[in-house]
Amino acid sequence: MKAGRFIKTTQTGLLALLAAAPLLLALHGCTDLTEEPFGAITAENFYRTDEEVIAALAPVYAQLRSALGDYQQTAEVSSDEAVVPTRGSDWFDGGMWLDLHRQTWTPSIGFLNGAWLSAYTGVARANTVLDNLEGASVNNQEVIVAELRALRAFYYYQLMDMFGGVPIVTEPSVDPQNPPAKNTRAEVFNFIESELMAARDQLPASWPAASYGRMTQGAVDAMLANMYLNAEVFTGEVTASGLQRGTARWQDAVTAADRLLNSGQYSLEPNWFDVFDGDNSNSPEHIFVVAHLAESGLGMNFIMRTLHYNQFAPAPWNGFATLAETYGAFDEDDIRRQSLLAGQAFNVETGEPVNNRQGQPLIFTPEINDITNATEGEGVRIFKFPDDPNHEGPDNGNDYPFFRLAEMYIIKAEALNELRGPNQESIDLLNVLRARVFDPDEPLQLADYPTKEALRQRILQERLFELFYEAKRRQDLVRIPGPDGTPSFLLPWTFKDRSQPFRLLFPIPQTQMDANPNLVQNPGY
Repeated sequence: MKAGRFIKTTQTGLLALLAAAPLLLALHGCTDLTEEPFGAITAENFYRTDEEVIAALAPVYAQLRSALGDYQQTAEVSSDEAVVPTRGSDWFDGGMWLDLHRQTWTPSIGFLNGAWLSAYTGVARANTVLDNLEGASVNNQEVIVAELRALRAFYYYQLMDMFGGVPIVTEPSVDPQNPPAKNTRAEVFNFIESELMAARDQLPASWPAASYGRMTQGAVDAMLANMYLNAEVFTGEVTASGLQRGTARWQDAVTAADRLLNSGQYSLEPNWFDVFDGDNSNSPEHIFVVAHLAESGLGMNFIMRTLHYNQFAPAPWNGFATLAETYGAFDEDDIRRQSLLAGQAFNVETGEPVNNRQGQPLIFTPEINDITNATEGEGVRIFKFPDDPNHEGPDNGNDYPFFRLAEMYIIKAEALNELRGPNQESIDLLNVLRARVFDPDEPLQLADYPTKEALRQRILQERLFELFYEAKRRQDLVRIPGPDGTPSFLLPWTFKDRSQPFRLLFPIPQTQMDANPNLVQNPGY
C-alpha cells in the first residue's frame, strides 16, 4: 500500500467522514430548494464540538461526487471528446445520449434535471450549515464559513456554466408560494466571484494530510483563473441568435494563474499518468479534487462507462468512446495518446487479450460506422482514469482533479496571447507541458504561429491533448471561435451537424420550469 492511499483509508479527517456521509444524509431530504435540509440539526443541538462541525461539512463535500458525474458526462458527450453509440439494445436510453452528442436536446431530457438537482443540492447543504453556524461558536469558525462559501460558489459555477442565469439562493429554505426568480448569468458570475474573494483570505494555503481534499486558497484561485478565462462568455448573454460577449478579463486570468504557478504549493507530476491513477491522492499537481475511495458507493466508476464487458471485473458497460477525428488529432509520439485504447483489447487487470461476446478477438476501431447501431468494438475507449488495484467492485479510488496545475500553464498561455498576440512566453508555457509527454522533446516554435488566431487554435489543441476527459472541452469550444467567428461548439463534427446558436446554453429543465413559475426559460427552447 502506498503512502498516499493511507491518507484516504485511515479513519481520520474529512475523507473518513465522507464514508459516513450517507448516514448524515438521512437528515437531508431535499433535492430542490423548497425543502429544509438537516431539519433536526441546529446550532443548539449539534454544533458543540469540532468533530460535529466537520461531520456537518461532510455531506457538502460528499455531494461533489454526484455533481461531478452529472456535470462531467454532460460536458463531455455534448462535445467532440465523447460519444455514446447505441450498441444493440445497450445505451439507447430513449435516445438521450444521441441527443446530447448531436446537440438536439430538449428541456425534458432527464440528465439535465439531474445536473440541476445535483448542483442545487450542494447549494442547499452549504446554506443549511452556514445558517446554523450563525448561532454557534466553534474553533476556526471563520475558516469553516469560508470553506462553505467557496464550496457553494463551486456548485453555482457548475450551474452558471451549464444553464447561464439561475436563481441565487443563500437561505436554507425558500417560500414555496413565491419561489426564487432567475438571476442573470452576469449576476451569478459576480456573486461567485465575490464569494470566492471573500473566502480566499480566510482559507489556508494547505491542510494537514488528514484533511486532504478540503478547500484551499489555491482551489479558489484556480476557479477564479478559469472564470476569468471564460469571462466574455460567463458575463455575456446567449440569445436565440447566439452569444453576445461580455467583458474580457484576460489580465485577471494571468494574475490568478500566476498566484498558483508561483505559490510553491504545487508542482507538475513528473510522470503524467500518475496524475490520474488509482493512487493519485498525493499528487503535487492537484489543486482541487473530487475525492473518491475504493469503497462501495464512494468510488469513481468512469472505467465502467467506457470499457468493454470483458475487460474488468465486475463487467463494465461498454458505452463511452471518443471520435476517430479526436483520437487522430493526438501525435503518435505523445504519451497522452496511450490513455485512449485502440486495437486489440486487453483485460486491464490481467493484461490478457480479450474476446467479444461472440468469442472473436475484441478489436477497438477508431471508426464508428453507425452511431445508432454500433458493434461491440467500434470506438476508441477512454482510459485516462485507470483501474485501481484496490477497487471494490466498480468503485475505484482515483481522485478527479477538477483543477490542476497543468491547466494554469495553459490558462496563462491563452490569456497572454489574447493580451499581446503571439509571444514567446505563451510558447514556453506550452512547451513545459509538452516536455514531459514527448521523448524526445518536440517543442513548439513561435515562428510557426505568426498570428493571434494561429496561436489561439494551437492552444485549443493543447488543451485537448492535456485536459481530455476533464470536463473542459465544452467550455473551450464555446469560448474559442472557429474560422468564421462562430463558437467552435456550434460547428459540425462527426455525427453532429452545425448547431442552432442558442445551444451554447442548456435549457432550464422542464421539471424545474413546471415547479417554479418565476423561472424564465433560456432563449430558443
